[in-house]
Amino acid sequence: MFKKNIVLIGMMAAGKTTIGFKLAKKLKYQFYDIDALIEKHENKKINEIFQDDGEDYFRKIEEKLTLEHLEKKECVISLGGGGFLNDSIRKRVKKNSRSFWLNWKITTILNRISKSQRRPIALKLNNKDMANLYKRRVKFYKRSDFKVNCENKNKKQIINLISKLIKNENSAN
Repeated sequence: MFKKNIVLIGMMAAGKTTIGFKLAKKLKYQFYDIDALIEKHENKKINEIFQDDGEDYFRKIEEKLTLEHLEKKECVISLGGGGFLNDSIRKRVKKNSRSFWLNWKITTILNRISKSQRRPIALKLNNKDMANLYKRRVKFYKRSDFKVNCENKNKKQIINLISKLIKNENSAN
């Protein structure tokens, strides 16, 4: 059995929550979506937290809850799009988890984001600014343990690919 937590990282709209939930079910792990935990903790939607309290406040809560959940065992954790940029979170992920970057082309991300009103950062940015945000974040995403190219794959194929990577790492150890 795989002994490390699985942490999914990537841009907003990359499918971290959907893939994470289904992957956890397949592995018989607990699933934690950090954005959902923040909303429950604050009793507000993410965009309300950004609007009422600001991004700095959001990032503090994100760090606190993420670090707490990274201490759990046998779980799949879906980080928010900016979570892996935080040094403390990234170091803790590297220490006791395996990180999987759900990588998509920026055009796919932009198309997926355009269908959602839930993403506070995206609501304020045009496509050029979103592309710049993507470029800044990719530098951090590249530090993940595994890059999962999701383009032209369905959910099941992505989950099977991650499962195969886990299995291969297990057999190597």
